[in-house]
Amino acid sequence: MHKKHDAIIVGGGLFGVSTAYFLAKAGWSVLLIDRGFIGAASSGANFGGLRLQGRALEQYPLSLLAQQYWERFQEEFGSPCEYERNGMIYFAHSDKGREKLLHYAENSRQCGLAINLWEGEELRKNLPWLSGDGIIASYSPACAVANPRLATPAIARAFKRLGGSILENCVIEQFRKDGDGFVLTSADGQEFMAATLINAAGGWADSIAETFGETVPLLRAGPPQFVTEPLPYVLKPSIYTIEGDLIIRQISRGNFIFAGYPRTMSNEDGRHTFVPPAKTRNGMQAIGRYIPALKHAEVIRVWSGVEAYLPDMLPVIGASQTTPGLFHAFGGSGGGFQVGPAVGLCLSNIILGRPNDVPMEPYGIGRFRSQIKTSDKLKLEFDAARPTQRRHL
Repeated sequence: MHKKHDAIIVGGGLFGVSTAYFLAKAGWSVLLIDRGFIGAASSGANFGGLRLQGRALEQYPLSLLAQQYWERFQEEFGSPCEYERNGMIYFAHSDKGREKLLHYAENSRQCGLAINLWEGEELRKNLPWLSGDGIIASYSPACAVANPRLATPAIARAFKRLGGSILENCVIEQFRKDGDGFVLTSADGQEFMAATLINAAGGWADSIAETFGETVPLLRAGPPQFVTEPLPYVLKPSIYTIEGDLIIRQISRGNFIFAGYPRTMSNEDGRHTFVPPAKTRNGMQAIGRYIPALKHAEVIRVWSGVEAYLPDMLPVIGASQTTPGLFHAFGGSGGGFQVGPAVGLCLSNIILGRPNDVPMEPYGIGRFRSQIKTSDKLKLEFDAARPTQRRHL
């Protein structure tokens, strides 16, 4: 039996390490456990976009709070993460897409985000490389990018400097409520105790929630992604089609990183999301269609991640409704990387009994007690979206 901690966090992704950091900063004894390596799942395999445009209205306060931490990431966490406020462009290539883009732009402006709209000659002037398929674009200079392979480990190191403990490659097979606390048993027989348990297990978080009587309609999937050979640096902003078939950015070393819809469902064991070769081909065809100058770029690596999606595309953040001392932080739904630091801050405030400056009611796990209809947006972004089998952690 290991020593008892104030809190155990299961899941070493961005939600988990951020919560661990802010609890340790408040003086708590925290143990962070991951079944693999810190930041090695979706937190390290995502596109790296810190997108502010296109958020649900209720998520903007959380997103704008997170941006404050990305802006001063190195000052807060002690290491760089290749943060760059490069701006982001949405463009539409259909009438339906134009309608959606204008709706997104209005939502952004309502929440204080500056948005420029370009059509006709102004569109051609600002995006001379764009093919004739583009009919309207919106530009947000506040949007940014960061390197996902650096960000989560940086916060984990900051957490350790505050006295936190990390245990990697530890599979927890049993979770048990024991009096006023929790006992966790690993596959190799180790036991860990804490008064507070935080479920930040990403694509595996529904299994922990189910253990404590909370059923969550979680999907495991990932977008097809690839990176090209290095090319001359010519494209600063991130580029997204509102229809989702092209998401691309160029890093300072010259490589172009691509992502796009529809996402692919993860394999049955939930450990990998494979990218069908046809999706890489389709991605290159989209690049050639919208940015003809890149149609002959060479793809050098293909990957995806295992991301957790919920029907309303909002994460779960907050206290369990069945088990005192249990808290949840999971389900980034494709936008979790950007909000990650704010998720950790706000959840730690909830745990510590401190007030939050942003409303947290939209993120409660209790919203799934009544059936939530899967949004049309969610249906369009997945190939044959279906629940996968639950597994032991």
